[in-house]
Amino acid sequence: MSTSDVDLGRRHAARDFGEATSRCFDLMIAVTALVLLSPLFLAAMAAVWIEGGRPLFFAQMRLGRRGRPFVMYKFRKFGAASGTGGCPLTVAGDRRLTRVGAFLAATKLDELPQLWNVLRGDMAIVGPRPESMAFADCFRGGFEPVLDFKPGLLGPSQIHFRNECRFYPADADPTRFYREVLFPAKARLDLAYFPTRTRASDVAMLIRGVLAVLGWTPGGQATHDQAAAADNRLPDLLGAANRKTGAP
Repeated sequence: MSTSDVDLGRRHAARDFGEATSRCFDLMIAVTALVLLSPLFLAAMAAVWIEGGRPLFFAQMRLGRRGRPFVMYKFRKFGAASGTGGCPLTVAGDRRLTRVGAFLAATKLDELPQLWNVLRGDMAIVGPRPESMAFADCFRGGFEPVLDFKPGLLGPSQIHFRNECRFYPADADPTRFYREVLFPAKARLDLAYFPTRTRASDVAMLIRGVLAVLGWTPGGQATHDQAAAADNRLPDLLGAANRKTGAP
C-alpha cells in the first residue's frame, strides 16, 4: 500500500469521525430540546388546531445537502385555505398569516417541528438555512458551496435575519428583492463561517442563535473569528446589493 493510499484512508477516517461526532451533537441537542420544549410544542399544536383545525403542520420540499431535496416541517402559520401557492416568502403584514400563525412566526415557535428533521438526519442544529425549491437556481455564481453543508436550524444568516420580513421594502417585489439582495447576503455570511467552522464555534453559534430567538443578538466582540467575520460583512453586503437593485 502506497503512502498516498494511507493518507487518503486517514483523511476519510477523519472525515467519517467528524461527521459521526457532528451527528451525535445534533441528536443530543435535538432530543434535549424536544424534552424541554415539549410543553411549548403541545401548546402550539393546540393553538393551531383550536384556531383553524387541521392540518397542524406545514410540509414543504427544501434543498438539502448537495442539493438533495427533503421535506421540511413547520407549524402551520397560514390559513388552511392558503395552500402551497402564492409568494414563497413571508413579508411583514402578510395577509395569509393567522393570528396564531403570526405569533408563532414572530417567536420562531413555528420552527420547532424541524427538530424532527434533525432527528431524521435531514438537517443539523447548526447549518445554512434550507432554501425552498423556488430559489434553487440562486445557488450559482460562487454560491454553490453553500450546498456542501447540511442545512440547519441555526446559523449566521438565521441570526442576522432573525426578523427577515422587516427587510423587504414596501415598494419592492419580495421575490426579486430576496433573489438579488437577501439571498446573496445570506450566502456570503454562510460562506464566511461554515468552511472554517469548529465544534467550539458551533456551540457558540448555538448560544447566539438561542439568544437571537429570545430577542437578543449579542453585539460587540465576537467570541470566534468566524462569527466576527460574518458580523462585520453584513452592512457591506446589504449595502452593495441594495445599490445594485436600486432598493431603498
